[in-house]
Amino acid sequence: MKAIVYTQYGPPEVLRLAEVGKPVPRDNEVLIRVHATTVSAADSRCRSFTVPLSFWIPARLALGVLKPRRPILGGELSGEIEETGKDVTRFKKGDRIFAATLMRFGAYAEYTCLPETGVSAVKPTNMTYEEAAAVPIGARAALHFLKKANIKSGQRVLVYGASGSVGTFAVQLAKYYGADVTGVCGSSNLELVKSLGADNAIDYTKEDFAAKGEAYDVIFVAVDKGSFPDCMRALKRKGIYLNATTPVRTLPMRWAALTSGKTIVTGEHPSEKADDLVFLKGLIEEGALRSAIDRRYPLERIVEAHRYVDQGHKKGNVVITVE
Repeated sequence: MKAIVYTQYGPPEVLRLAEVGKPVPRDNEVLIRVHATTVSAADSRCRSFTVPLSFWIPARLALGVLKPRRPILGGELSGEIEETGKDVTRFKKGDRIFAATLMRFGAYAEYTCLPETGVSAVKPTNMTYEEAAAVPIGARAALHFLKKANIKSGQRVLVYGASGSVGTFAVQLAKYYGADVTGVCGSSNLELVKSLGADNAIDYTKEDFAAKGEAYDVIFVAVDKGSFPDCMRALKRKGIYLNATTPVRTLPMRWAALTSGKTIVTGEHPSEKADDLVFLKGLIEEGALRSAIDRRYPLERIVEAHRYVDQGHKKGNVVITVE
């Protein structure tokens, strides 16, 4: 089968198209014919090994010390089940599913195997394969962090980085929970963020959200660019700060948690269970959630797709079509 492999860390050019063996599912696994995957921030960071210095050693041990331990990237997918292991009861041949594969990657290929107990669910009926492939990482991360805030109707929520993968889903989910949502993004993305339901959109290139005198119950940093001091100034006394990009709390964050009365949430990741994905499928089929897709590339143009994502300006998601 065709797959995109990499045998060393580096720029997008380390990725190459290759012929590799088609996987065989174990007793508890399903074999998936991949129709679509994405280039997520996780794929980009793992390929280039761009991680915070404080996280360097554990990341190197997890990903591979001298070279990548898993040569095929791809952290989320949608596709069709072609074969099931003898112990599988949750899915059957022909099921159309979407899934997160972050614990093992492997979606940059025509076929991959996943355990039936992993983060997978039957694909929403009102989504294409491309749209569904963009959900399992960004939407689950947004839901995971917003649940930590226990958002109530009428609360004011600011999403910094509202036009990225996590941010576009965070805007929609915060609105679903009844919040008044302000999205911070670049000037070219204002209309996108408003179209997702944001009550207000701030262009960070022209306005400083922290200088506007507005106070928020929740501030969700969805990209690794928001100023922590600015967020603290704009957060209410008992407010909640969510950061989906920082694996560990910095010293200023620890100090703020001890002295400010504000709740600081960082570094946690969604569980490797399908519950949240099933919940998101329901919201999608209700029409409360959709994927924002910036660009689509065929598998053969994966290097070009990674170059684009590395620029740090994608709107929503970059999808890779495998079929």
